[in-house]
Amino acid sequence: MDKIDFIVTALNQLFPDPKPFLYHENSFTLLVAVLLSGNATDKMVNRVTPTLFAKANSPQKMAALSEATIRFIIRPCGLAPTKAKAIRALSQILVERYGGHVPSTFAELEALPHVGYKTAAVVLAQSFHIPTFPVDTHILRLAHRWKLSTKKSPTAVSKDLMRLFPKKYWTRLHLQMIEYGRAFCPARGHVVADCPICKRLCLTFFLV
Repeated sequence: MDKIDFIVTALNQLFPDPKPFLYHENSFTLLVAVLLSGNATDKMVNRVTPTLFAKANSPQKMAALSEATIRFIIRPCGLAPTKAKAIRALSQILVERYGGHVPSTFAELEALPHVGYKTAAVVLAQSFHIPTFPVDTHILRLAHRWKLSTKKSPTAVSKDLMRLFPKKYWTRLHLQMIEYGRAFCPARGHVVADCPICKRLCLTFFLV
């Protein structure tokens, strides 16, 4: 079994049914939740978004809120002024240009305020079932430790991972790798002997 097959098999065994981490109701609320997750934990975002989405779970409703209202609700997520301005602005754009719908291409999503490659990739994968490989800090760390990529930017690492793994696994692996990073492979205090995949890779492939 080569390294890629081993990683896929191990993650399937450890996390056979991975679920999205961010609370959302539709493609728009997912877009907002992922935007909020920048510089914030998923746990914090999930504490904030039910209140926000109770007031506005569509672009039309969000655009009708004042920036100050949005900012007050999302304040615990950090960077509230910037994020509130972006959420209200992208909501207005979705209403005016897309009839209140979230577009389903990288180009259109990344043209929205404060929406980068990772946010667009998550929305495409989870809302539109378009195979992508979003890279967050956990996946970036694992990709380096497992010698899957030497690149530093999440976008570049994502492209490397998409070359290595079959397309049918991308969305699932994204979730599995995040779960694995949180459970076994932390940024600090990492112990190879207690990390199933790193331990095996070290012993078998001498790559960790």
